[in-house]
Amino acid sequence: MDGSFRCRPPIMPMSGPAGHASVFTRMKAWSAFCPRFLSAAWTCKSTQTENGTQSNLERKRMESVYILGGGRTDFKRNLKKEGKTIRHIIIEAGKKAIDDAKIDPEEIQAGAVGNFNAGQFTKQLQLGAFIPEIDPKLRGIPTMHTEAACASGALSVLLGAEWIMGGFYDVVLVVGAEQQKTMSSLDGSDVLGAAADYHNEKPEYGDFMFPKLFGRIAQIYIEKYGATEADLARVAWKNYAHAKLNPLAQMRDADLTLDCASQVSDKNPSVAPPLKVSDCSQITDGAASVVLVSGKYLEKIGRDRDKTARLFGYGHTTDYLPLDKKDAPTFSTARKAAEKAFRMAKLTPRDLQGAEVHDCFSITEIVAYEILGLAESGKGVELVKSGATTLPQVRPEKSKAPFEIPVNAGGGLIGDGHPVGATGVRQVFEAYQQLTGQAGAHQIENVRKFLTFNMGGSLTTSVAMVWGRD
Repeated sequence: MDGSFRCRPPIMPMSGPAGHASVFTRMKAWSAFCPRFLSAAWTCKSTQTENGTQSNLERKRMESVYILGGGRTDFKRNLKKEGKTIRHIIIEAGKKAIDDAKIDPEEIQAGAVGNFNAGQFTKQLQLGAFIPEIDPKLRGIPTMHTEAACASGALSVLLGAEWIMGGFYDVVLVVGAEQQKTMSSLDGSDVLGAAADYHNEKPEYGDFMFPKLFGRIAQIYIEKYGATEADLARVAWKNYAHAKLNPLAQMRDADLTLDCASQVSDKNPSVAPPLKVSDCSQITDGAASVVLVSGKYLEKIGRDRDKTARLFGYGHTTDYLPLDKKDAPTFSTARKAAEKAFRMAKLTPRDLQGAEVHDCFSITEIVAYEILGLAESGKGVELVKSGATTLPQVRPEKSKAPFEIPVNAGGGLIGDGHPVGATGVRQVFEAYQQLTGQAGAHQIENVRKFLTFNMGGSLTTSVAMVWGRD
């Protein structure tokens, strides 16, 4: 078998509202019916070709994947104060996505939920069981939950996409959600610490591990390349300015000048040198959702592809868990995710007109520029200083760069908010809005190719996706 699907699976009944038995039963049936399927197709073993090492899915994708619709919640909300829980925002975002897709919920065949740590934040797990509450017609479909820290949402999108690419389903609902405003900042930071190498890094870094981990990355970057705190501040200023154009962004009403972002003050205290409060993303309650469909389904319903966004390529890698085992600030394993995405898409970074990158801290966005090939190593600071990644709507002067690629046009994690499990899905929803001209005041002009980059932990899990219009 060459990795392509030469056989069709037997039709198996679905069982259980969360679909776990159904998925297991289906996989056993696939394996029995087509013995080498699991090793040749599902695990995507690498195969050497004249173009380098490529996975089977890169060599021969079975079905194109499109975003047909999406929705999200307002990230400024505090669910606890509203008397609501994560259940309510999963339902809200899911309903919005289905309404935007303009399909009968009965058409949806499976669901994926991205979430980091609802068990500790809200004492609630089994989140896939909230999918049927979006609409009774969804009762009985298989659902799965993905977790990879801050990359949980992107992995739920990839799960849905691979289901479609592999021929399992034609219509998949993806939801990412997190409710974090349920406890003190100290307790919340300890929950977030589970995304690091908790038992080894907690004794070393103490409380508020993640600001300190990324503060360390910033220190390494500054020592190696000579960047300054003022350089980091440009990312924070840019993303706050972008957020003011986004009516659903958490920091849309906040004012941040470049001077304020550059200096430690009572309003902007130091958190983990060289990082200040303005360099950090927000603790957020929120959810986002997209409806993924196959090209075959689009043809069936006669939908205009100009109103959709297509997945052209993706890459997904996992590095060591502790920061001190990674090659910061190069992060070569994360770079492989971007390289895979561009190779599958048959595109280069210069083919992009926009991007959503993971800016949990200001340093992360600068490092992401270099990981994604938007800037050479050590030159990420120059890119943000040039104005190339800032929307013309808020840029004080014309960009000095030879090309422009607005990054985090809706505010990113720093300005829009960072409901951990929702972030990756929110980025993909932003890609869909930008590519279909629905981004409103923060719309990027003439965008046809768009990249999303979501990562979890201290760049432990990395997911890059290239989206575009046909």
